[in-house]
Amino acid sequence: MAQGDNTKDPSVLDVMKNIIKLRDKKPGNVYLGLVHRLDRPTSGVMVLAKTSKALSRLNKQFVDKTTSKTYWAVVSGEAADKPTRLSHYLLRKQAQNKSYAHKKEVPNSKFSELIYTKKLALNRYTLLEIELLTGRHHQIRVQLSAEGLCIKGDLKYGAKRPNKDGSIHLHARELTLTHPTLKESIGFTAPPPKDPVWDAALKRA
Repeated sequence: MAQGDNTKDPSVLDVMKNIIKLRDKKPGNVYLGLVHRLDRPTSGVMVLAKTSKALSRLNKQFVDKTTSKTYWAVVSGEAADKPTRLSHYLLRKQAQNKSYAHKKEVPNSKFSELIYTKKLALNRYTLLEIELLTGRHHQIRVQLSAEGLCIKGDLKYGAKRPNKDGSIHLHARELTLTHPTLKESIGFTAPPPKDPVWDAALKRA
């Protein structure tokens, strides 16, 4: 979980503030800004800003779409063998915490695009690599589901069975951005969580 919610479960933001406070022996409050979020059951790269100026500069990069984000997803269903662009209009239902994909624009919907590439076939599943072109609520989950590609464990968007730990097999694999003060391009790669399916994917990817 990226930041606190009404469940009161520990968030990445709170945990990292505590780590920095102990590591640097800071007497007061620690500032950390959340640059971008991951869905609660999703794993992978996250970026936090240590100053408000860095947060503002990094946020602008995401707004201006100068960052590059790559995700991995383990899905059921038949994925295309060649890179495929998916375009939908997504309508978010706040009360359900869920989004719905439409082929044509509907009131209050937002245009959404991604490109997926089939990386390899696993036992009963397929590993996709996804380039996110827009950033919408549950975008990857709902767009893949709309094409019959349900992410493993994602009951909300069509998976038949949950994962035992409540996670889903969607992982923010890589993120590239410009350092807010050094102005250099920097990239981050996160290993997926340890489990048999991810281990098989990582071994062959």
